[in-house]
Amino acid sequence: MRHSREGGNPQPEQLHKEHTMFQTILSCVATTLLLASSAFAHPDAAHVDVEGAWVRATVAGQSGTGGFMKLTAHEDLRLVGLTTPVAAIAEVHEMKMGANNVMEMRAVSGLGLPKGKAVELKPGGYHLMLMNLKQPLAKGSTVPVTLLFQDAKGTQSRLQVTLPVELAPVQGTGAKPAQHRHAH
Repeated sequence: MRHSREGGNPQPEQLHKEHTMFQTILSCVATTLLLASSAFAHPDAAHVDVEGAWVRATVAGQSGTGGFMKLTAHEDLRLVGLTTPVAAIAEVHEMKMGANNVMEMRAVSGLGLPKGKAVELKPGGYHLMLMNLKQPLAKGSTVPVTLLFQDAKGTQSRLQVTLPVELAPVQGTGAKPAQHRHAH
């Protein structure tokens, strides 16, 4: 701020100009931040229904387990990853019959979720693989998991779910529904 009088007090006109300039700059910065954040936010971030979700319980010394559920996307998406605080490594895996009729398991870079079609992650097929567990997972506890999705334009979104730990899927109407919330 410039001072136009000898005593160091600015003139009222000068104060008004500087205040107006500051408001204009602040408005431009706020608009830029808003536009930048909306460029990275998916308008329907992780709009995926999760049903029958569960994680298989473990015993002491067991270093890995699987997570299972049905996912129904409201638009064409791909499940491209996941994170959880209970495991050092969390990946989307596929099990399928390989050479010599031996079941093989491998990580996949993504799993397609066609709009409106339920895709089941189940034992013996696609599933979440939690490896290098930090502690045993006891029946009746829960596991927080963040699922990472990507749309056709490459925009990513996340869905946080809390999965019950079970010995096996609950029979009858399917496993307990997972609690979930959307994150943009």
